Amino acid sequence: MLLLWFNVAAVPERLSNGYLLIATSGGLNQQRIGITDAVVVARVLNATLVVPSLDHNSYWKDGSDFADIFDVDWFIHSLAKDVKIVKRVPDKVMRSMEKPPYTMRVPRKSTPEDYIELVLPILLRRRVVQLYKFDYRLANDLDSELQKLRCRVNYHALRFTKPIQELGAKVVTRIRQKAARFIAVHVRFEPDMLAFSGCYYGGGEKERNELREIRKRWETLPRKRGKCPLTPEEVGVMLRALGFKNDTYLYVASGEIYGGEATLQPLRELFPNFYTKDMLAGEELKSVLPFSSRLAAIDYIVCDESDVFVTNNNGNMAKILAGRRRYMGHKRTVKPNAKRLSALFMSRDTMGWSTFTKKVKSAQRGFMGEPDEMKLGKGDFQEFPADCICKRRIKPSINGTSEDNEDVSVSDGWHTLGNKTVGEGLGSPKDADVDEFLRRV
Repeated sequence: MLLLWFNVAAVPERLSNGYLLIATSGGLNQQRIGITDAVVVARVLNATLVVPSLDHNSYWKDGSDFADIFDVDWFIHSLAKDVKIVKRVPDKVMRSMEKPPYTMRVPRKSTPEDYIELVLPILLRRRVVQLYKFDYRLANDLDSELQKLRCRVNYHALRFTKPIQELGAKVVTRIRQKAARFIAVHVRFEPDMLAFSGCYYGGGEKERNELREIRKRWETLPRKRGKCPLTPEEVGVMLRALGFKNDTYLYVASGEIYGGEATLQPLRELFPNFYTKDMLAGEELKSVLPFSSRLAAIDYIVCDESDVFVTNNNGNMAKILAGRRRYMGHKRTVKPNAKRLSALFMSRDTMGWSTFTKKVKSAQRGFMGEPDEMKLGKGDFQEFPADCICKRRIKPSINGTSEDNEDVSVSDGWHTLGNKTVGEGLGSPKDADVDEFLRRV
């Protein structure tokens, strides 16, 4: 019996079109996107989804399984009305198969129609199909109901295990004890990022040789094209230019930074109240130190809870958290306009600090996490989940001074700072022009 996704409810396992095995690819957040899309593809095919397997062979060599990071029982239960999910293919099905599960790799950004044309006939014939290297294998633009399913998976069904949640909550509590408000900065500046992006940061032959060992097929990209992540120092200078004062509390989320402490030192000098998960969790972090995905999950939790989230790149974690923070109530996410900022940083010696700050603020218009930045159909759905966010119309106030009657996203969690910049709202009124480190840079 051929059953397709436009049925109202998830079909029972015995009536499904077969079993779908998924092998994800990449780091934690890239795999998160793959898992989200796997549920949607199972829905499209009316297949029974087997809990996806995680990538153990990527650059990070993390041996964690799905159940080590996510609450697998919650994942299955919370999506029961959308897709039938099982932990494994039943033994009797495996014994009845004449051949092993059919393994295939679908093209990137395939549409639901592509899956029905390419995968469904094989699924019906072989009963069990495995899709491998499953990352970005589903189109960005989908039917609204499928987009909403993406949101149910990503923002509700994918819940971290209790130990990870508890450790993340401890880190958040400890930084909140130091400051009522803090910003989280995701510094993606690990060797793999620099190697894979093809960027060069002026480290001479040492940098070239080290990254050449990792790099496989990426060619060097000129920084002026805006394809490279900002350095930690550039992130700090950008924040100071935007109005964040040097007594602002910073949580820095990162893996192994290329260049180590020397690379981070300029950011520490710009923001002395500098904290990481290692500093805040200490001995409690030992149990997860060998597992990069579990460490990334801790950073994910703290960044999500921050008052302002800042990223130096446009990678998977940046997109997913920006989308989640919009969905959960429009907490601010600052994303650098790398194309314009890279040109500014290269020419910053030619202008005074006052001129530089004005140019940075101008470059960052539209990249400061305002609610009106999100429009239906704009950008990557992971970053702009417009189909999943309700709308309300602003009405004129009694004194007639309210905004125009435009549709805006509901944002009960959004906190305005009056006429202050977001940086001024989080820091002290100390004038940045007298800062000793800024004089030097």
